[in-house]
Amino acid sequence: MKKVQREELLDLQTYDRERERIRPAAMAAKDQRRIHVGPHLTFLFENRETIRYQVHEMMRAERLFREAEITHELDTYNELLGGPGELGCSLLIEIADPQDRDQKLRRWVKLLDHLYARLPDGRRVPCTFDPRQVGEDRLSSVQYLRFDVKGVAPASIGCDHPDISAETVLEPAQRQALAQDLADA
Repeated sequence: MKKVQREELLDLQTYDRERERIRPAAMAAKDQRRIHVGPHLTFLFENRETIRYQVHEMMRAERLFREAEITHELDTYNELLGGPGELGCSLLIEIADPQDRDQKLRRWVKLLDHLYARLPDGRRVPCTFDPRQVGEDRLSSVQYLRFDVKGVAPASIGCDHPDISAETVLEPAQRQALAQDLADA
């Protein structure tokens, strides 16, 4: 997927003025790419629109004006996009109770080895992830993943960890959104 370029970003004042107009489309793009697997896992697949929105929001929240700061945010968020034939996503491990969350994140330290995208032909594609996000004894509740689906929109997303065995079939609109993202390489 093509990375978001610096010239595609609005300056902070323009974004502040245009935010209410931009936000609904960005939220709709996120909604089409949000996939819940079981009670605790939410995969948010990223595309150029969601990344551009996130960078704008960081610029707004942090009041970023300096070019080096903006470029750093842009580079950081662009890393979430998959490469050619890949889908990139943020995985949110959602457990409300802090004590329960801590226990599960320790017990699920190998969770990322159990995540997959199932292609329409039934093949399972494992995710790749940044090992710096996984400690020796604990998993972070936010992970950045990639699925090398070779340009094919998955039919489902799943997990075969013994504690979280679940698979979610993508709705047609979700598959279409991911297929479009893959085509925008």
